[in-house]
Amino acid sequence: MTTPATTDGLILLIGSGGRDYREYLLAGAAARRPLWLLDAAEPTWQRPHLAGATVVPLLDPERLVPDVEGLVKAAAAVAADHPVAGVFSYDETLVTATAEVAAALGLPGLGVEGADNCRDKHRTRRLLTEAGLLQPRFAHVGTLAEAQAAAGEFGYPVVLKPRGMGASIGVVRATGAAELAAAFAVAEGAGQGGNPAYRGGVLVEEFLDGPEISIDGAVHQGRYTPFFLAHKQVGAAPYFEETGHTVSADEPLLADPELTGMLAAAHRALGLRDGITHTEVKLTARGPAIVEVNGRLGGDLIPYLGKLATGLDPARIAVDVAAGREPELAHRSTATVGIRFAYPPQDGVVREVLLPVAGQLPGLRAAAAIAGPGTLLRLPPRGYIARHAYVIAEAADRAGCLAALDAAEGAVGLRLDPAEPQE
Repeated sequence: MTTPATTDGLILLIGSGGRDYREYLLAGAAARRPLWLLDAAEPTWQRPHLAGATVVPLLDPERLVPDVEGLVKAAAAVAADHPVAGVFSYDETLVTATAEVAAALGLPGLGVEGADNCRDKHRTRRLLTEAGLLQPRFAHVGTLAEAQAAAGEFGYPVVLKPRGMGASIGVVRATGAAELAAAFAVAEGAGQGGNPAYRGGVLVEEFLDGPEISIDGAVHQGRYTPFFLAHKQVGAAPYFEETGHTVSADEPLLADPELTGMLAAAHRALGLRDGITHTEVKLTARGPAIVEVNGRLGGDLIPYLGKLATGLDPARIAVDVAAGREPELAHRSTATVGIRFAYPPQDGVVREVLLPVAGQLPGLRAAAAIAGPGTLLRLPPRGYIARHAYVIAEAADRAGCLAALDAAEGAVGLRLDPAEPQE
């Protein structure tokens, strides 16, 4: 394991996630400080990056919510034998539990209330609206009749979403009254699969028109600073599947005072103290408006794109703020890097994924299969994130990067057997 640059206390990581999407973060964190993992299974691929590990259930088996009591007890046991400088997680379902552990150990963190303000999308909307920030009109409804009343008041199209899910799961647009019942059923059904604390009811929101971006930023002692900005591509309408992202080191929006001022005000309104956030924003004709604030690094390998584009290591930043230190955020390189996810044309079982080879196409840096042979892929609303491959490309600017991604995605092949219809 690489000798950490800082050794005055280790960092607790709660949950490690999947290797394909998260190992680069473990490696980066371990290069900064010794890393101790709290996870539900003995480490395997994680082991080279760890100073130690504790096997502990992440979820209460009966209620299927984070086992805060067990995690606090396990963290305290580590702290009794080793100096602990901080705690963090990049798992959306563990954000509030991580804040609870930090608070119990007297360590820096987002704050329990701040983390919950991010997890509960209804609370996020309410707090940001009360702070005077541009938000869509919204209503938290429990029945289809209430959804119909809210949509009638706002005007179509509207967006319906669960209160506490991530990755755009269960988020759907209804362009007219005839589509509302089906959209309500999708959002309500998806919400039943998440944390019970955020179940119950659906958010109905005024549709925000305009391009969507996401911003990874650091909060240190309540002061927010953005460090990566990604332009998002979505597909599978009327759903909002995230099909790609591009990150530019010289992104002009990172210096836009309207956007950065709004982001700083939003983080103050949510009461966030020390940690990392991933904020999704629509750039509307009325100004930037927040879609949601997540109390962790972005998914979809966005932090990895940012690392390639700017030279900043997102894991190092996360470790620094978890330990209460002000992070270094100056970009060290200049490039535009993007990712594109390949989705099947229909529901099916994967037989084979064929990939282009890096170096054979202009700008192509990497291509990887996500779904192996035998994997069942179902498109929304029957399933979500039904990806079989991704490609990563680099260019001098965003237009060139998008062109390289188009060519690379077009070179991905898929052999798919049609899936049996769901009952």
